[in-house]
Amino acid sequence: MRKASFIILLLSGIAVVHAQNVLTLDSCRALALRNNKQINVSKLKQDVALNVKKAMRTKYLPKVDVLAGYELTSREISVLSKDQKTQISNMGTLGLQQIGTDLTNGFTSQITNMVQQGVISAQQAQQLGALMQQMGTGPMAQYVGQMGNTIGQEVVKAFRTDTRNVFGGAVMVRQPVYMGGAITAANRMADITGEMADNDLSLKTQSTLYGIDQAYWTVVSLKQKQKLANSYRELVRKLDDDVQKMIKQGVATRADGLRVDVKVNEADMQITQVEDGLSLAKMLLCQLCGLPMNQEITLADEDRDNLDAGMEMANTYIPDSTLSCRPEIRMLQNVVSLSEQSTKLVRAAYLPHVALTGGYLISNPNMFNGFQKKFGGVWNIGVLVQVPVWNWFEGTYKVRASKTATQMAQLELADAQEKINLQIAQCQYKVSEAHKRLAMAEKNIKSAEENLRCAQVGFREGVMESTDVMAAQTAWQKAQSQKIDAEVEVKLSQVNLKKALGILN
Repeated sequence: MRKASFIILLLSGIAVVHAQNVLTLDSCRALALRNNKQINVSKLKQDVALNVKKAMRTKYLPKVDVLAGYELTSREISVLSKDQKTQISNMGTLGLQQIGTDLTNGFTSQITNMVQQGVISAQQAQQLGALMQQMGTGPMAQYVGQMGNTIGQEVVKAFRTDTRNVFGGAVMVRQPVYMGGAITAANRMADITGEMADNDLSLKTQSTLYGIDQAYWTVVSLKQKQKLANSYRELVRKLDDDVQKMIKQGVATRADGLRVDVKVNEADMQITQVEDGLSLAKMLLCQLCGLPMNQEITLADEDRDNLDAGMEMANTYIPDSTLSCRPEIRMLQNVVSLSEQSTKLVRAAYLPHVALTGGYLISNPNMFNGFQKKFGGVWNIGVLVQVPVWNWFEGTYKVRASKTATQMAQLELADAQEKINLQIAQCQYKVSEAHKRLAMAEKNIKSAEENLRCAQVGFREGVMESTDVMAAQTAWQKAQSQKIDAEVEVKLSQVNLKKALGILN
């Protein structure tokens, strides 16, 4: 609803500007809110805070990472030593040699025993020995030895890792279970940061509106004083014309004419000063509204005779005890809340952390079925627990420091509340004083107008001098100027009070 009202107000303000360059206070506010760069920066900060808040929400969800890699090494890992590779590759030959030696020694011992027992003769023993030697070096033995060597070489080849070219990949899943309250604290801090961005926008909006109101009523005041200066110049010119006629008739002196001429020059100088001030004030108003500074504008309240008509009495508004309507107070409250959450975040770093892990790992070569030159993988799942045991009271000291920072923020908040209460009281007093001054100025206007009328009548009747008329004109101008100042002061004091109360919108 508030956004819809703002859009309608903005469109109406733009339509008025393009139609006839007549600006009301509301249209100036709408233009300033649309074109103010600091407000636009605050809106971008809101967007940043929103995205940070969304990012913090993802801390509750599982994270999935995918890794892949390739590595080339100058040497491969060897399970067998060089001596072991040689022995296994020649295990057929070496085995036959060992078996032949053992058989020969055993057979020789048996033949010797048989010769000693007289079972066989020495000649028969020599023939048996020659036969055994021929069997150990014959074709059958060579075949068996070659087969054994081949099997040994295959075994050595099977034990080769070939890890000079390694390919690997993994998919990992991490799900936090308990982080000591760190995730909750971080999310709460993100929420508070978003609130601070909103309050910053509210603060910039109120400051912009305050500046617009000040510039708007300054232009209105100078425009009224320009009209007053023109009216005063017409009075003194009329007096100068009357004095010149009286000089010609001999009823007034040349000195009287010179005194009136000085007043005419002073009136012209006042008009010049007011016009210069009015031009500068309009340039400032255009700059605040985002319009070209040399653009000709007309304000809707320039020609009003009574500026205080319909003025809202903001001093009847009673704020709550915490003054939370002030964006500055809300921002300080946000600082206190942030400090409290920061303490929880510090404490969480020294509490146990629990997380679930899982994933799938592949590699080439793989070792799941010997050393295979192809991709192979394995699933894994686990629980990760981290428990701080001893840190020489580091966590205690950091928590104490964070709590002290929170107390400092609370004291700053209380100090700001006291100062704002004083500011509200001062603004309420100034509103009341401004209304009193306006009432007195209106009374002085009546007295000054009557005094001027009597002086003019007396001068025409010849019973009063020109100096009396000029004094009456000066008093009239002063009374009119005081009335304009009082009317604008009523407006500005109400704006100051609204800003102090935090209801300037």
